[in-house]
Amino acid sequence: MKRSFIVVYAFLAFLGFSRLNAQIKLDENLLGAAQKGLAGLTFSDADAQKLSKTTVDKLDSEHTIAGPTDPYTIRLNRIFGKYTNGYGMTLNYKVYILKEVNAFATADGSVRVYSGLMDVMDDNELLVVIGHEIGHVVNKDTRDAIKAAYQKEALIQGAASQSRTIASVTDSQLGKLGSAMIDSKHSRKQESEADLFAYDFMKKNGYDVNAVESAFAILAKMGEGKQADFFTRMMSSHPEPKERSENAKKKAQSEGLYKPYVRQLPVATAAKPTTKTATKTTTTRTTTKK
Repeated sequence: MKRSFIVVYAFLAFLGFSRLNAQIKLDENLLGAAQKGLAGLTFSDADAQKLSKTTVDKLDSEHTIAGPTDPYTIRLNRIFGKYTNGYGMTLNYKVYILKEVNAFATADGSVRVYSGLMDVMDDNELLVVIGHEIGHVVNKDTRDAIKAAYQKEALIQGAASQSRTIASVTDSQLGKLGSAMIDSKHSRKQESEADLFAYDFMKKNGYDVNAVESAFAILAKMGEGKQADFFTRMMSSHPEPKERSENAKKKAQSEGLYKPYVRQLPVATAAKPTTKTATKTTTTRTTTKK
């Protein structure tokens, strides 16, 4: 009798182990299928634009936005309003009331400029930074960035499948995608191409191309002295601005267009937001881009 019990226990243990092993094997197969489905995911320009728009809407809801009569908005309209149609898209733009020196653009044509950037740059320098960000959109860098961020988040959350379509994302995932868009790290080649786009944008529209050198020189200056620690955190994901300033100078010299840039004083803009989309302002690692 005792021997019979031992045989039964052994059989049950073996059966349990087999089931466990089968379950592990099944989980591995499912994960493999998810990875394959994600790797083969069809991610079109339209997908990038739709996902970017949804993500930017969430970012807008979490930031204080300068209203239509705010000096920041009036200034940005004056500087940039005439350039909202072009490159096969309609650009939309807003000012975030934040002290950080930053601006970003996304695959759907959304341009967001921080009030801190407007406080330290004159009109031409501001156009350089915005032009650079638009360059990333035109060159498809923002499309690739949102795709990479989505793929990473979808894989982590198990949202990928073999359907080869974009899965819906949660509110939490949108938050992570938003941070990824703001902090996106482009390659040196992509940054150089976006810098060139900004230079050509200034030249094509009759602005002083030497503002490109000046804009990056301002960022380099911010990395010195008492602001160094703060600025180092800000610029941790972006190339060295001093090198980019020198490259812009060399290009202007090669075209016979170089002359020392005379900065204009930034227009005085007291922050008077009339549209507050949220009482909470998100804290993000921000950088003036690229």
